[in-house]
Amino acid sequence: MTDIKLVMREGALQGRLPVQELARACVAECASAAAELGARRAGLAEVPTVRVDDGAVATAFLSERHLLINGRAPVAFAPLSRFWRTADGWVRTHANYPHHRARLLDVLRVPEDVAAVEAALAERSALDVEEAVYAAGGLAVALRSPEEWAAHPQAAEVAKRPLVEQGRLDAARVRTLTPIDAAALLPAAGLRVLDLTRVLAGPVATRTLALLGADVLRLDAPRLPELPDQHADTGFGKRSAALDLAADRQTFEELLAAADVVVTGYRPGALDRFGLSPEALAERRPGVVVAQLSAWGAYGPWCERRGFDSLVQAATGIAVLEGSAQRPGALPAQALDHGTGYLLAAAVLRALTEQSQEGGSRFVRLALTRTAQWLTDGMNGVDGVDGMDGVDGMDTRDAGHDSYDGPKAWLSEADSALGRLRYALSPVSFEGGPENWARPPAPWGTEAARWA
Repeated sequence: MTDIKLVMREGALQGRLPVQELARACVAECASAAAELGARRAGLAEVPTVRVDDGAVATAFLSERHLLINGRAPVAFAPLSRFWRTADGWVRTHANYPHHRARLLDVLRVPEDVAAVEAALAERSALDVEEAVYAAGGLAVALRSPEEWAAHPQAAEVAKRPLVEQGRLDAARVRTLTPIDAAALLPAAGLRVLDLTRVLAGPVATRTLALLGADVLRLDAPRLPELPDQHADTGFGKRSAALDLAADRQTFEELLAAADVVVTGYRPGALDRFGLSPEALAERRPGVVVAQLSAWGAYGPWCERRGFDSLVQAATGIAVLEGSAQRPGALPAQALDHGTGYLLAAAVLRALTEQSQEGGSRFVRLALTRTAQWLTDGMNGVDGVDGMDGVDGMDTRDAGHDSYDGPKAWLSEADSALGRLRYALSPVSFEGGPENWARPPAPWGTEAARWA
């Protein structure tokens, strides 16, 4: 059992739902998994003590808001990404990306003007907008109460699944992990991670693996540029390359042949045509760990839908619980994204540990909607939930208590090719472990698609 030293701070991530508790538990699970793998690889007799500080956790869960690039704060949401009144309620749209914005406007048949969008949506029902926009490839979700979501067939499918799905794909031989230096404990040192994720949850997971020493190479399709500020926030420790999986398949196969982990964050099945299902990857790279992330889950009627944290909050009743049906609210952070990201990193670390002991290619799978259910269910007591081992050692009765006076203590600065950056430090902390990333983020798609 990992010993966890907890520092609780009043005023961090305040909400009606237990969002601070969720954030704390997700980080504790990730740090515990890292410490345990590090101890194993360094040959330590005892697992290093983990430290979870609510201040560090709260700051990191708001990392995209704390980022400054040459003193400039990023824009978190585009003007058309928000709640809108409809004829019978509310709808939440996501239009940060140009192609999603264009599809929303095409459905509404209006120009890119807030007043025009507002008027068009006011004449239609929320469910009608939801279906029409999704059918066009855009993103909109009707506001639902917790009861309405519970009656939805997607919610029924989500409820059947564990918080962290995991399994063994084959009987691949045990892969021996090389020893690491106990004096500078980097549990993922020497491991190669292919990062095929976008937006927050997946990139948070791979950013964490980079902190822990992994060689993380993010690959993006050249035709789908990332939002630059978002990429900067989640790009610490990684390299970024543009690669067309269809046109340059040989390069990808060469990368896969030396990869230890493949992390995907696209809709379930979206990458299968490129041979990126867990089974296909394991066939070509026995012993690989495949980590999959989605918004709605790899099951149920919404499994092929795109989604983001804000949309999941609207659909699952969180926006009603944090506000009301008359005036929807939001969590104090994009906690579904960040929390799921740390859980995903933890699941990868535990899968690597299991693979080094028992062999077999492994898969892990998480969904923002399942994390949302965990939150709205009150986290089911937290300890031992769905295979989460790290939180078992976290006894809040013995925790230190302090106030949260803001993020200053958990921010750092660095020069980069993007300019001078102010950014949030990682909350994943354990004795002897890393305190910062080895390198700042690089501009999107500017590096070679090869391992360091």
